[in-house]
Amino acid sequence: MKRIMLGNEAFARGAWEAGVSVVSSYPGTPSTEVTEALAKCGDEIHVEWSPNEKVGVEVAFGAGLGGARALSTMKHVGLNVAADPFYTAAYNGVNGGLVLLVADDNGCHSSQNEQDSRFHGRSAGVPVLEPADPQECKDFMITAYELSEKYDTIVLMRSGTRISHSRGIVEEGEREEREIIPYEKNFTKYVSMPAMARKLHIAQEKRLAQIASDAGKITAGGLPVNRVEMNDPKTGIVTSGICYQYVKEALPEASVFKMGITNPMPMADIAAFASKVEKLYVIEEGLPFFEEQIRAAGIPVHGGKDMFTIQGEYSANMIRKAFGKSLPQTALDENADIAAAPGRPPLLCAGCPHKGLFYVLSKLKTTVMGDIGCYTLAALPPTNAIDTCLCMGGSIGMEHGFEKATGSSSNLVAVLGDSTFLHSGITGLLNMVYNGAKGTVIILDNRITGMTGHQQNPGSGKNAKGEAAPAVNFEELVRALGVEHITVIDPFEVKELEEVVRRETERRELSVIITRRPCVMITKQTDTPNTITDRCRECGQCMKIGCPAIEMKDGRPFIMQASCVGCGLCRRVCPFDAIEAVKEGR
Repeated sequence: MKRIMLGNEAFARGAWEAGVSVVSSYPGTPSTEVTEALAKCGDEIHVEWSPNEKVGVEVAFGAGLGGARALSTMKHVGLNVAADPFYTAAYNGVNGGLVLLVADDNGCHSSQNEQDSRFHGRSAGVPVLEPADPQECKDFMITAYELSEKYDTIVLMRSGTRISHSRGIVEEGEREEREIIPYEKNFTKYVSMPAMARKLHIAQEKRLAQIASDAGKITAGGLPVNRVEMNDPKTGIVTSGICYQYVKEALPEASVFKMGITNPMPMADIAAFASKVEKLYVIEEGLPFFEEQIRAAGIPVHGGKDMFTIQGEYSANMIRKAFGKSLPQTALDENADIAAAPGRPPLLCAGCPHKGLFYVLSKLKTTVMGDIGCYTLAALPPTNAIDTCLCMGGSIGMEHGFEKATGSSSNLVAVLGDSTFLHSGITGLLNMVYNGAKGTVIILDNRITGMTGHQQNPGSGKNAKGEAAPAVNFEELVRALGVEHITVIDPFEVKELEEVVRRETERRELSVIITRRPCVMITKQTDTPNTITDRCRECGQCMKIGCPAIEMKDGRPFIMQASCVGCGLCRRVCPFDAIEAVKEGR
């Protein structure tokens, strides 16, 4: 049976067909849908959202140790969080097959950097597979588990925004029900003490060399994972992943060495391909991972990053231009399209519970150490309320360091969401308690992991399958860490919230404010919309909350009732009571 699938759905299908029985992940765009799809597979697979990627990989490694096939998925920056167990487990090898799926984000569509995960795979010493379409997403996943168990290694499956979020026709297969591989005690393999680690490193290098030697024989879905497509010998292209699709569209006449295993690189096979073409080019998004290794091997490369950028995404038209080819008559100028498109500033949703807090912080001109979440948008006009955004949980440590450097915690806060606090904010707050910090941490408890599409977390009361689960009590958790001054408040109570923020940021002790109101996208409560009456004096206070339902029309604020969810925040900030709910019949 064939179905049109998202690349991430195809990854999930491949894992299901491969007999995976344990999945432990943390949501991160563009990888999230893989775990979401597997959560719908029923009781044959245990699927969970972990508090962070490090825990997710540790759970998956434990499941593999117990003899099951296991999977952990994450975005590229999540692999940084998981690097500690990943790099050591790469020495240990596996029992049951273990795959880590990491999705890169060239172009920073939803991320704070464009890091290239192939370097993680190379540094850790594990094979990296990189599919080029949804069918390969499924097929490569099955092959990854075969490689994992055959070569006793973790396999890193690398995706990207265009692979994960594009659709294609996928041939479905049957699930392979697998017996648990019995665990055998072996401390020299699984206890990573220095004496054992040195020997395990040697074994790791041997298996990588073997995989490189065998690469040409490894298949997925009946096709070689690495394959040569000989056409015109004048131009030879080494490429992989989504760039393979761009090359085939832009240069259909070129000969192509398509790599599916991108680490270790089969240098002997690449050299043989290079000898058959007049000019060899390397086309890869991101850093010159292929190019540098090929040049270092003494293989002449005619063009690589000297023709292309290390930034952003590529396209078929970009490749056509680089090779001096004319664009199709139907092609649009990409830069002109961007310039001509009407601007739409990114804003928090109408009714978003975070708006009240950032309105207050902006009004008080507070210095705000921000964090990773949809609330990061509060850095933009009209609130301009966030000063920094570095990494998950980083706001708390940065606030602590800022206070120690300046000697003052006055009007200084760290802000992070509930899921982010559980991900990696707890240890930062513990550090503040332990080291006698002064300052205020604000936890935005909207009862969900909002930024990546409303996944559950340990504070939401449900697990990855939507079943009831214990919910963290944030007040008790924070108090257990040693914080004495804790305030819980509805962020829409802006007058009271302003008083609380003033009081706590002037306090010469550590305090925590928990703003609690559910995400408007999960409550789905649409009350009577609001309207602006003739009492409006055009003071602009309602515009400062950054609500997408309020815009200027003929020089006056105007509420678009089709977008308004009736949350009433604008009524609370209006100093002239000029906003009211629409009366029935109007």
